[in-house]
Amino acid sequence: MTNKNNIEISPNIKINPKELFGVSCNFDVYKFKESYQRLKEQGYGGSFMDSPDPAVRQGVARDMVFLEAVEINPVVVHGGGKAISRAMKEAGMDPVFNQGHRVTCKDTVALVHEVLSHQINPEIVATINGLGGVAKGFPGTEIFTCRKKQVQGQDGDGMDIGFVGEVTSVRTKPLHDCIEQGVTPVISPTALDEDGQLYNCNADVAAAMTAVALQAKRLVFMSDVPGLLADPKDPASLISHLHVTEVKRLKEQGVIGSGMIPKVDSATQAIEAGVDKVSFVDGRLNHAVLLEIFTDQGVGTEIVLK
Repeated sequence: MTNKNNIEISPNIKINPKELFGVSCNFDVYKFKESYQRLKEQGYGGSFMDSPDPAVRQGVARDMVFLEAVEINPVVVHGGGKAISRAMKEAGMDPVFNQGHRVTCKDTVALVHEVLSHQINPEIVATINGLGGVAKGFPGTEIFTCRKKQVQGQDGDGMDIGFVGEVTSVRTKPLHDCIEQGVTPVISPTALDEDGQLYNCNADVAAAMTAVALQAKRLVFMSDVPGLLADPKDPASLISHLHVTEVKRLKEQGVIGSGMIPKVDSATQAIEAGVDKVSFVDGRLNHAVLLEIFTDQGVGTEIVLK
């Protein structure tokens, strides 16, 4: 018997939005169909939340499986900062950050690669596959080329933060091959420079570069905050909509600071390079990615060009 609440978004795909999102969600069928068709044609990029909570990781993976099921092509670039910090402490190393970037010595970069590419990446792939999806893992060294990240101190002089890289190019063929086969690529944020030196890269920057290279229409950053907050101490101060022209002012006011700077800078660059919309969502919220993409009100912060 056909459920009258099901909607057809393609000849072979029907969903029940109330079962998926919950009865309290203001779900717009026409917007879903429009978003579905646009995203299906162009693909989707995002950064995977680094959470120690398996329920959160499963929830995010479940959203990726849903996107696969409705023939939208997710491409996942994951982080792992918390896991790296735990591994460093276990190895007797003290994590040090400068302007949102992890200071990375030669020993640290080897540990970072081990944690990101050989622990977290296979776990995400296994989680997606275990929920009925089809995912393939890539160490970032197979996808990204980088150069050494240059950082200026407060006095204007250059600062050496070690083996921290800035992604300069993305090998898209392996990703397109996956997309054509209905497989979700899962990529760690490590990279090699032209001399073959290993670097640790910011996952948000890598995700933005990937979205631009693939000409994705949407880019979603996931973290453990609701989005951009006018007052970082007040979750109710969520900025739900932001134009790129407002970013500079918010930086000057200190609203955007610390670890949010690489995210927002990456979002701005992605939008200016052709990505339609970039969103910041709380990965702890059930179905955060789907709610942000397919509902009128969204659940996080969206940054747009106009």
